[in-house]
Amino acid sequence: MGMTNFWKEYEHDEPFWNPQVKAASGLTATFLLGSAIVSLSSGNDWFFVNAIMMGVVFVILGYIHHYVRLNNVTIWALSGWCVIHMAGGLIPVPATWPIEGDIQVLYSWWLIPDYLKYDNIVHAYGFGVTTWVCWQGLAVGFKRAGATLQPTFGMLLLCWAAGMGLGSLNEIIEFPPTMMLAEIDLGGYVNTSLDLVSNMLGSLVAVIAIWYCSKLTKEDEEE
Repeated sequence: MGMTNFWKEYEHDEPFWNPQVKAASGLTATFLLGSAIVSLSSGNDWFFVNAIMMGVVFVILGYIHHYVRLNNVTIWALSGWCVIHMAGGLIPVPATWPIEGDIQVLYSWWLIPDYLKYDNIVHAYGFGVTTWVCWQGLAVGFKRAGATLQPTFGMLLLCWAAGMGLGSLNEIIEFPPTMMLAEIDLGGYVNTSLDLVSNMLGSLVAVIAIWYCSKLTKEDEEE
């Protein structure tokens, strides 16, 4: 199978519960359960709430997959997002590593001091994958209408906006727990702004990759 085939959505008659989906779902469920247990035992209420929210998100994604048939690479990419997100709040970093704030975990780690954190990478990656999911959903909608989705400027702009919009929704969802749990400090306005910029860049990279891979696929089909 050519590399460009990874970017194509499934036909709807592909099995919903194929071996790749089973393996990725099993890994995700196991990791979320383990994260919830570790969070509770360590008194990390925020990441216990995160584990529950991620579980809800993956139930919703399962519903989407039922109708769209996300490809295997997307399923694994989403599972990977869950792993690096939960690891970010639970895995400690050495005291000598530069961090923001007082909590010595991956999410506080400055990869490039004052410019780039682990948190920013997770946001960019996660909402890049989300943008890819939006593209696959749109492609299936077009196919059912008897048309083929083309990577035009307008369609790519729509997916970019959708990815950024879902990233903004994530920030809104994070807001109520910060009001209810006194120990949560997500960094204030600057941190939220950096998250939104990271979401934007991740979504932008995704639409550029969709355009490029669609171009390669078209060239392969013409040969």
